[in-house]
Amino acid sequence: MITVPEAIALIHQHSAHPLESRKVKVENAIGNVLAEDLIAPISLPTFRQSAMDGYAVCMHDAAVYSVIGEMKAGDSQSFELNKGEAVRIFTGGAVPASAHAVVMQEKVTTTKEGIHLEISPQHGMNIREVGEQISAGSVPLHKGHIVTPATLGLLKSLGIEEVAVNRNPKVQIIVTGNELVAVGTPLANGKIYESNGAVLSAALQQKGIIPSAISRVEDTLEATEEAISKAMDDWDLVLISGGISVGDYDFVGRALENLGVEQVFYKVLQKPGKPIFFGKKNNTYVFALPGNPGSTLSCFYVYVNLLIDRITGREHPGLIKTLLPIREPLQNKGDRALFLKANITTNSVEVLDHQNSSMMISFSKANALVYIPAEKDVVEKNELVETLILPHGGSN
Repeated sequence: MITVPEAIALIHQHSAHPLESRKVKVENAIGNVLAEDLIAPISLPTFRQSAMDGYAVCMHDAAVYSVIGEMKAGDSQSFELNKGEAVRIFTGGAVPASAHAVVMQEKVTTTKEGIHLEISPQHGMNIREVGEQISAGSVPLHKGHIVTPATLGLLKSLGIEEVAVNRNPKVQIIVTGNELVAVGTPLANGKIYESNGAVLSAALQQKGIIPSAISRVEDTLEATEEAISKAMDDWDLVLISGGISVGDYDFVGRALENLGVEQVFYKVLQKPGKPIFFGKKNNTYVFALPGNPGSTLSCFYVYVNLLIDRITGREHPGLIKTLLPIREPLQNKGDRALFLKANITTNSVEVLDHQNSSMMISFSKANALVYIPAEKDVVEKNELVETLILPHGGSN
């Protein structure tokens, strides 16, 4: 059995190279990771822009200016202003090169002679200069950046149609357990509704990955071995839910060994999720996750999530971590590290009730995991604890 830091280090060690890259339309890049630095083909803004509705002025010593024209957003005509002259201008309009400032309309009074300024303008006031946001030839986004809707907007603003991104992995989910039945089926005594397949699929979709397949397997060595063998041929990542412990009907470990899957680690000194397996064969990675739903999701966020970020080349792999004061004291009564479902409030983090690995009620309310190292016996109130922020909504 290994420690949590050792398991994380092994995932880093065995996932050094990202999957191959490809060019895609920027609209299809959401959730993918940039495979190369982005070079800006143009500056933003490309011309001097007004940040306000008002008047672009060529400054002089008096407060009165004559207005010689108007510039709306999109107008392309040019004006050569002399001292004491102004043009009416609107937000986004092109500021003449001869204008020193834009005075917002709320600070201007119109007169028969033109306009009277209620303030003394400063050079550059309310003007977005060329390249103020991005200069042509600069690198606004680096290799490893994940493409978000905001990224899409930036790429479009730069006139970019295609980007190189690392391919997302093809993922197969295998669910084991004779006790499991599909939702909608009458629930006989001793049976439970299967949820881990849907949970893992949803967690993958948060990362912009649609699992290639989800399959159910009977609890026999032959069926388990056959399902894993087929998955190893076609997928980059295989996630197996359940059957990895040491019970009489847990066949996943034996099946992986029979198929020649290299064990990177098996069992981590943690709670929940101790019986987790990570291995690989050729170009396929395999995680066998504990069957309890809370354990499955904890292991996904801590380990599977990290591996996916590594093989897609994400710049900062793994969950975002921060240190927060804990609201109530707690004891670690065992010898294992803890991943506790928790909620981040304004200035602290609160560990939730119902931490049992079979319960999802706390996970459904959590926005974070609190990590307590194995060697930490007591945590005092307001002591800083490592807090892992869980993804919510779209891709993480």
